[in-house]
Order: sequence, then structure tokens, then C-alpha cells
Amino acid sequence: MKTDDLIALTDKNIMRTYNRTPVVLVKGSGALVWDSEGKAYLDFVAGIAVCSLGHAHPRVVEAIREQAGVLMHVSNLYYTEPQVRLAKLLVENSFADKVFFCNSGAEANEAAIKLARKFAYETRGPGRSELITMRNSFHGRTLTTVTATGQEKFQIGFEPLPRGFKYVPYDDLDALEAAITDETCGVMLEVIQGEAGVIIPDIDYLHGVRRLCDKKGILMILDEVQTGMGRTGSLFAHQDYGVTPDIMTLAKALGNGFPIGATLATDRLAGAFVPGNHASTFGGNPLATAAAIATVETILNDGVLDNCRRVGAFFLDRLKGLADRHGMIRNVRGKGLMVALELDIPGADIVRKCMEKGVLINCTNNNILRCVPPLIVTEMEVDQVVSVIDEAMRSL
Repeated sequence: MKTDDLIALTDKNIMRTYNRTPVVLVKGSGALVWDSEGKAYLDFVAGIAVCSLGHAHPRVVEAIREQAGVLMHVSNLYYTEPQVRLAKLLVENSFADKVFFCNSGAEANEAAIKLARKFAYETRGPGRSELITMRNSFHGRTLTTVTATGQEKFQIGFEPLPRGFKYVPYDDLDALEAAITDETCGVMLEVIQGEAGVIIPDIDYLHGVRRLCDKKGILMILDEVQTGMGRTGSLFAHQDYGVTPDIMTLAKALGNGFPIGATLATDRLAGAFVPGNHASTFGGNPLATAAAIATVETILNDGVLDNCRRVGAFFLDRLKGLADRHGMIRNVRGKGLMVALELDIPGADIVRKCMEKGVLINCTNNNILRCVPPLIVTEMEVDQVVSVIDEAMRSL
């Protein structure tokens, strides 16, 4: 089917919830994708921080193929081996004692919110259900997680929103402390704000949040949907700061593109959930967990984290060099392979020009170019991307 026909059929049959780029992607391998016209692109969007091992990684492909031929889905009323193997793998490599599996980051955050409130109800009684989240945060698109998201633009038109959320500025401990009341059960935040434009907090901020939570007897919930699974150079971004949360959420890169999410917690909290409190029909199904096992084992054992740190530092250095040549660049920031260029102009034209030159990057918040490529990218591929961005900026 021709590209124009596919786009026309999409517009006719699919709800318009995305501003799609007029290109049809049909194949991927490593950091490359190809469109329906045969053109290749270096993919520095990677499904928005999803395909951390690149496209069609052989170990993940084989795990899915093998599991699909054995058992794809059964109800969570029964035990399955891939699910418990993945849970064990996550527990052994994190602070957590228990895992709840679902299908997406929004669902993982929804479970975290419910768990925090249920724990507060069980230990403190009713009336302590409020969660404090950060302005410019992003936690999902369900009615509850879009309310937890501290951006009004995502909430307009969906009122009345669920009650029990309060927003404070990110990286502001004084504002957070002032917002905590007897009704507060927890604080929910991203280690690095991704959708806001790769906003990195002060080195002491997360420690300060942890201290406040301990002092006030409330929970610290970290949304690692975008930063988790190696994105910053550690398996989980909070490990870079030496901070331990009470609850953590994962998704995106956990299955390297196969839909899966997870909510991790300590035994103390996990015990608040009993049968009937929460569930997910497809959560932790054998196919998704087999994909995730292959993904996690590869990240841990194949030098992926080392590559992320090394190439990420190289990328950041090259982008800072770019900033020296272009006055339109206001700021360069990043950690691992989660990097951003903040511009003085809208970024859409640069994204378009890069795509024309065979490079896919992302623009968020109108003026912030974001790159979250596969963690297996090379310095040579980074050089190619920086050169294309440079050319796109010079053309403006």
C-alpha cells in the first residue's frame, strides 16, 4: 500500500489523538528504521525512550517468538513461570520486595496511587489520601494520572478531575514542605522530568524529598517510566542519586517495545494490597514478561549501561559544542542518553529538517529538542545526528 493511501486510511479510521509525522515506518534494526518508501532514518526517538536495545534486538525477538509458540496468555488466577522469573529479576536488582505487573506507565502510576492511598487508609485511617505532585510533571493519560500530571493543558476538557492532588514547583523543597498537611499520604515525582524537557534537579533535591517524607511519615513515589531501565546510565535513575523510594513505577523500556508496566514496592507497603483490591487482565502475561526478561538481562549483562554512560557523555559534549556555534541554543542538558537542547525559537522546523536528512528527533514543550535514542547507539551515530542538527540550524 502506498504511503499516501496508508495516511488517508489512518485519518479515516483512527481517532486523531496524535499529530503524526507524514511518514510510514515499516521496519527497524538497531538504531535504524525504514519508511514505506525505503528511506532509512537514525531513530533518536526510539518510541520515546522505549526501544533501549534498538529495533528487532535478536534476543528479545527470539524470546517473543519462542514464548508465543508455547503460551501467550492465561488469567492471573493462575501462576506462570515467565512472570515470576521477571519479578525475581526486578526484585533482586532493586530496593523492592514485591512487583505488580500491568501494561503501561499510566497503569503503573495508577497502581502506585492506589497502593499509597490504601496503605495510608490501613495504617492511618480515612482522610489521609492526598498526593503532592510536581508542576510540569507527566504521569499518564488516564483520568487519575492526568490529574496527577502537573500540566493544565492535558486536563482541560476532562473536568471534573478526581480530587486529592496538589501541585508544587519541581526542585523546590521549601514549597514541598509547606504543602504537606495531615491529609497528605505521599509525594509523587519523576527523577528527571522528561516531557517537560529533560529537567534535572539539584543534586541534593531527591535527598531532601526523602528526608521530608521520612520526617512527615509519608511515602516517596518515584515515576521511573522514562528514566528507568538504563536510560541515565544506571538501571534506575534514583540510584545515581543514592536515594531509595517506597514505590517505583516502570514501563516504556521494560519490554523494549512490547507493552508492559510494573509497580515496585517494599513488603511494608505491598501488604496493603489484598486479592480484589487491584488487578490487570493482561498484566504480566507470559509473552510480555518473556520479552522483558530478555530485555533486562541484556541491559544488565551486555555492557549496555557502560555504553549509555560513555556515549551519553560524548553526546552531551558534542551538543555543547553545537551550542557554541548557534545562538538559538539557550541550554544543553542531559544524563546518560536522555538529552535536550532548549532553544530560543520553536523546534518544529528543526525536527522536520532533521527528518528530511534521515534523523528522527523529538520536540517537547514547543522549544526543546529531546533525544532519547537506543542505549546501544555508537559515537559515530551520535556524530551523524549532531551534524544533521547543526545543518538544520544553519539552514534557519
